[in-house]
Amino acid sequence: MYAVQPETNELVSQGRRGDPRSFRLLYQQYARAMFNTALRIVGNRADAEDILQEAFLDAFRNLDRFSGESTFGAWLRQIVVFKSINQLKKKKLVLIEGPWDGVPPEDDPDLEVETYRVRQIRDALQQLSTGFRTVLSLYLFEGYDHEEIAGILGVAHATVRTQYIRGKKRLLEIIKEGGSK
Repeated sequence: MYAVQPETNELVSQGRRGDPRSFRLLYQQYARAMFNTALRIVGNRADAEDILQEAFLDAFRNLDRFSGESTFGAWLRQIVVFKSINQLKKKKLVLIEGPWDGVPPEDDPDLEVETYRVRQIRDALQQLSTGFRTVLSLYLFEGYDHEEIAGILGVAHATVRTQYIRGKKRLLEIIKEGGSK
């Protein structure tokens, strides 16, 4: 029989008091999802593992800054996303600046992308350039909109939109090719 786990808010309260058990339980509850978030953005397991550890350390050190206005998971995810983006910036993430290429809505592959399994999309996503993968991951999997992504990356909204459209198009090509490089 499983022991009843304390609610997340209670674990956060216990963590603020320095309870090591609460840290372990919070880690167990969120580690997998946060690792997957980092991996989708950086595309490298070793970097994602480092980001995961750093994010949890920062979160646990700064629990007093967690206001409770959002869920703990959302707050932690934001830490993971920013650490992931910083990791990409250290590795010289390059987004192509330029005018939006005016792809008409009927050429937008959204409808086709939705028909594929998430696993196929995630596997194909790893084959994209860092810029495409980052924008698509933040949009498709993390739920950020184009304005939020532009703010996170420090680029123009039009750049994000262009990367999103071109990245989606390339993603669909990889999927249709059977995932081959």
